[in-house]
Amino acid sequence: MPEADGRYDHPLSGRYASAEMQRLFSPGRRFGTWRRLWLALAEAEAELGLPIPEAALAEMRGGLDDLDLERAGEYERRFRHDVMAHVHLFGDVAPAARGIIHLGATSAFVTDNADLILTRDALTLIRARVVRTLRALAGFARRHRNLATLGYTHFQPAQPTTVGKRAALWAQDLALDVEELDFRLGRLRFRGVRGTTGTQASFLELFGGDHAKVEELDRRVSARMGFSARYGAVGQTYPRKVDAGVGGVLAGVAASLSRFGHDLRLLAHLGEVEEPFEEEQIGSSAMPYKRNPMRAERICALARHVITLSLDPAITAATQWMERTLDDSANRRLSLPDAFLTLDGALVVAEDVASRLTVQRAAIGRNLARHLPFIATEAVLMHAVERGGDRQELHERIRRHALAASGRMRSGGTNDLVRRIAADEAFGINEEALGAFLEPSRFIGRAPEQVDAFLAEWVEPILERLGAEADELAGAPDVRV
Repeated sequence: MPEADGRYDHPLSGRYASAEMQRLFSPGRRFGTWRRLWLALAEAEAELGLPIPEAALAEMRGGLDDLDLERAGEYERRFRHDVMAHVHLFGDVAPAARGIIHLGATSAFVTDNADLILTRDALTLIRARVVRTLRALAGFARRHRNLATLGYTHFQPAQPTTVGKRAALWAQDLALDVEELDFRLGRLRFRGVRGTTGTQASFLELFGGDHAKVEELDRRVSARMGFSARYGAVGQTYPRKVDAGVGGVLAGVAASLSRFGHDLRLLAHLGEVEEPFEEEQIGSSAMPYKRNPMRAERICALARHVITLSLDPAITAATQWMERTLDDSANRRLSLPDAFLTLDGALVVAEDVASRLTVQRAAIGRNLARHLPFIATEAVLMHAVERGGDRQELHERIRRHALAASGRMRSGGTNDLVRRIAADEAFGINEEALGAFLEPSRFIGRAPEQVDAFLAEWVEPILERLGAEADELAGAPDVRV
């Protein structure tokens, strides 16, 4: 079989994840961050008195982004060590610094601290995409705040709600996710400059036993990389519970998106609310008439993967040995970036869908009208009791009429409950008068007002605080395939 390219193309790169998220986890970004960490360490060491020449620092600054990844691969094949490969590669472009790059540090100084930086930036991008999706849903909820629709419990017809109120349920989940993301970002700290087992012994040796300078070195490097706080006790690595917490919050966002996607798939089956469908889009290779909810299905599929990926960092945190074990390394290279990239892809689709939902008012009206007579029976019962009827007797009559009408509908007939009640002299009401009980707006309660209050109290403060940042970080959704 001919092969144009025999290499595996990861779907997250080729189909799903945005360019912004892919750049965050690109080799250039990761290894460029390593170099910035080495520079921050060398600068702080020089400031605190170690004999590091300015020429070395100048060459390091000039070579931060001079990355020859092919040459790095050659070094790694020789040394079987990725960090040492990049130490040598950085030394090639900053020869005056060759002897001081990585001075006193262990591999986790660059790998773990870089992971924390990338995690911070990726969480911020995820939050931006959640905010943009939340804004789209809020606009949809506002536009349809008072459009009555049949409510469902157990996916069985229930008391009416509004299309906007249902959208507010989706938006509420995302608003709660913003809270969780805020918390996780606010509690993210730096590993810092801690040495091979977290004791800082190598740095204490470098500074001649001066504990204050070692502590100041740790503080200065952390501040240079944008962190004001560090974890209080670490081994060789930062606490892997941090990754477990991050995986959990990503899974939480995924659960919200999955709920949204599943609801849309159900609504598409009912014909009430539909996702975007392009002019030349093909729903099925065999059935040309089909209009499958492929975007909602993709949201659910990607969200499921994020949820399952959250198990990896939890298990890693549960199986750390003493100061560290290396069996976390290969797993973290896969599970952490994949969780971010997958959720990013799901959010890109979710924003696109939320921004372009189509409401089929006729279908909503038909479905509601079909079941409204059953829903109106409580009001009819109370009206008849007020006119002197016996509640228990009338309740039994309505029960029998409702079962008969329901049976007729299951056999393919129309809902004739109104006719049956009007023909029952015990109720003393004709079909025209019964029509007043079938006005949908009388059954939606405070749904429109609840939408207004939710948007004002929950969504608008989030958009005021984070809306501009979200637009700066996350461009318009690009659903590529």
